[in-house]
Amino acid sequence: MAAMILRRFYDEKLAQASWMIGCSGQALVVDPARDVEPYLRAAEEERVRITLVTETHIHADFVSGARELAARTGAQLLLSGEGGADWSYGYDDGAKLLHDGDELTVGNVRIGVMHTPGHTPEHLSFVVTDGGADAPMGVLTGDFVFVGDVGRPDLLERAASQAGTMEAGARTLFRSLRRFADEVPDFVQLWPGHGAGSACGKALSAIPTSTLGYEKRFNWAFRHLDEDAFAAEVLAGQPEPPMYFARMKAINRDGPPLLGEVPRPARIDGARLHDLLADGATVVDTRPVAEWARGHVPGTLSVPLGKSFATWAGSVLPYDRPFYLIVDDARVDEAVHDLAAIGLDAPGGYATPDVVDAWAAEHGPAATLADADPAEADELRAAGAVEIVDVRNGSEWAAGHIPGSRNLPLGRLAERIGELPRDRPLVVHCQSGARAGVAISLLKARGFRDVRHLAGDWAEWSRAGRAAEGGFDG
Repeated sequence: MAAMILRRFYDEKLAQASWMIGCSGQALVVDPARDVEPYLRAAEEERVRITLVTETHIHADFVSGARELAARTGAQLLLSGEGGADWSYGYDDGAKLLHDGDELTVGNVRIGVMHTPGHTPEHLSFVVTDGGADAPMGVLTGDFVFVGDVGRPDLLERAASQAGTMEAGARTLFRSLRRFADEVPDFVQLWPGHGAGSACGKALSAIPTSTLGYEKRFNWAFRHLDEDAFAAEVLAGQPEPPMYFARMKAINRDGPPLLGEVPRPARIDGARLHDLLADGATVVDTRPVAEWARGHVPGTLSVPLGKSFATWAGSVLPYDRPFYLIVDDARVDEAVHDLAAIGLDAPGGYATPDVVDAWAAEHGPAATLADADPAEADELRAAGAVEIVDVRNGSEWAAGHIPGSRNLPLGRLAERIGELPRDRPLVVHCQSGARAGVAISLLKARGFRDVRHLAGDWAEWSRAGRAAEGGFDG
């Protein structure tokens, strides 16, 4: 009897896992990312043909690669048919719809379909039984059960503007967990769709897999016997969803555009960059925020090309018109790949970082970012002479913040920027500086003239014992 193949693929920047199950020359891929090359390579390495492609639900944090992979391989596309009239797929592509109780086969492996709604109405989990075994060995849980947490039920309301859905979703999730705990053996392994750093939950572990028995003992969500208490806790303290989540939901529901190969954008020079900025184009400087602060082309956004690049870019970049990059030649492909993962497919061009010095030589000194001394900022705050803007998540702000500060999380700043005053200086901070740099660049690009960075951010402010409100205990 052929042995089962299990492969995990993990995108560190999006904290997103996808899975391949193979047997007897066939393979199923679950929750593929938009870049399908890793699955094609793995199939070749394992000498299997990808015959089935599916996903656990309509994703909010990345563009699904299910449609792309099915088109590239000729595999049968399988989509949830459990969403109901209000939340179901808007494209066909010859897809077969899956329902609770259905069973798939990949060689000798049996895969049962289990409807596990709550995170989203259409969410499915896949129960995997190997060969002639009479009990399952694992469950691909997607965004239903994570290691240490469960999928948040508020995204349809908070990110996709489906009003009134999060309370009902929380209660549905409670019932799904009860069914799951009752019907699935404790020894079964759990293979989730995300790890630590994902915004699809609030307390995800960095450990990649677990067992149901372990989660029933130590995952907070399984300890609740009362539906009301569970609903209150699962909705409390969830991080602000980035702005781009709503667009991801719509793209993945209606059918992601087939990507093929993403072309490398053309390189542009300083003169072209100057003309673009004069015409109101969006230009993203991907250097570390400290380098942007020391000198940058006025009007450029600072979004460092690091682990959070896609998340922050999705919160500040336009989806409806071209944008441009300042990025090292050696990292252009990385930046384009990360942006395509969240549907930002069309950078109009890029310039290398030496364009900053060239621009300054031609047009005057580069712009810099001023730091606000905490003691001075404290005095100005007490006198009402500045607006302190805290761009951390709401749960971080609630745990401790500067008195009188305004909480505008970075993920929602672009849509709430009109709430900020223009008649006094803004002093912006986050926990340790990274998010503040992105926020300040957005504010300056939107015409706020006097924007400063609070030196040391909240971490230093709280360590120094300065005035604070909220639950932070120092």
